[in-house]
Amino acid sequence: MRIIFMGTPEFAVASLAALLKAGENVVAVVTVADKPAGRGQKIQESAVKKFALSKGIPVLQPDKLKDPNFIQALAAYQADLQVVVAFRMLPEIIWNMPSKGTVNLHASLLPEYRGAAPINHAIMNGEAETGVTTFLLQHQIDTGNILLREKVAIEANDTAGDLHDKLMLVGAELLVKTVQLIKADEHREIPQATIANEQGLKHAPKIFKDDCKIQWNKPVEEVYNFIRGLSPYPTAFTTFQQKTLKIFACRPLKELEPLKDEPGSTLTDGKHYLRFATQDGYIDVLELQLEGKKRMSMEEFLRGVRFD
Repeated sequence: MRIIFMGTPEFAVASLAALLKAGENVVAVVTVADKPAGRGQKIQESAVKKFALSKGIPVLQPDKLKDPNFIQALAAYQADLQVVVAFRMLPEIIWNMPSKGTVNLHASLLPEYRGAAPINHAIMNGEAETGVTTFLLQHQIDTGNILLREKVAIEANDTAGDLHDKLMLVGAELLVKTVQLIKADEHREIPQATIANEQGLKHAPKIFKDDCKIQWNKPVEEVYNFIRGLSPYPTAFTTFQQKTLKIFACRPLKELEPLKDEPGSTLTDGKHYLRFATQDGYIDVLELQLEGKKRMSMEEFLRGVRFD
């Protein structure tokens, strides 16, 4: 079975590597175009492109997915199946091209958490479990018939980065199983409407910078979930001494008595801890980054800060 793989970040590399290890015939890879990044604006290649080239797999990098030249080049590979992991939304002319369709790996238990940021939102909402799903693409995003799902536990101190790494590995294995079932014509399609009512679903829209500002007037557990759900990226932030302060790691401290400090106010001994008051407790910051500085531990940070 001839497979074309579409993906961009490290999350997708694990799936591509697993397919190759299983002996699947990946005839080409589609990924984003190279672009300048960082302070030096050096041209950066996607993680998927680097891996594909190291394995001798041809790489296509269209600026526009509806470009006739790209569509012609894609069709020339005569793929039986396309596999999509952490890529862009595809037009129908692309996802409907292979005879066996296009499979997508999504980092949630669909139909829950459709959207661009399922890992972040699952933790921000305080979920105890999530998972990965393979499904066949159709017109509306993340709504196609489900092929396989696998649950993954979310530990109480997991960050989005921790959960990303778990789902990356579990998802790669699930994708291989899915492809093998399709190859053997033994796969079964489950319409998402048969699993859950559309009215009660949680969603996972793209997260923008303004969405990452911490609201200290909320309960401490909710603030804690918000911070770890955005760590290490795109990172929750607050304002400290008129500068942006990003928080990467923290722990919640529930106050047993009614809180006297105003939400957002700070408590510190100037040497070992810095805590922000919430509605009913404190966030004890462990790792952070002040605007213009590097990421550091709390004790490192406090050695260079003066308090009024």
